[in-house]
Amino acid sequence: MSQPQLAPRSPLIGIAAVWIVSALIAVAVGIVAPLDQRVGWLCVGLGITLIVAFAVQIFSAPAQGFIGRMGASMLGALVVMGLVSAGFGLAALSGL
Repeated sequence: MSQPQLAPRSPLIGIAAVWIVSALIAVAVGIVAPLDQRVGWLCVGLGITLIVAFAVQIFSAPAQGFIGRMGASMLGALVVMGLVSAGFGLAALSGL
């Protein structure tokens, strides 16, 4: 007798976790990094997010759909980091 298949886990949890990590990294960079070095540190933060996304997607879901989940994780992380950095840029322009 074969065992019944379990329902697959939702890949959205892992993708959202990567987006949250990228938002936290972007906020930390915006607060800690000097104004003229933020772009470089955001690139480093995006690289850290890539490593986190790879680890989360490897350990949280089956191999099917890995490329799509990685793409969604990294595209979302890029958008989140861009929006946060745009907010910090507008705050710097307004003199806050």
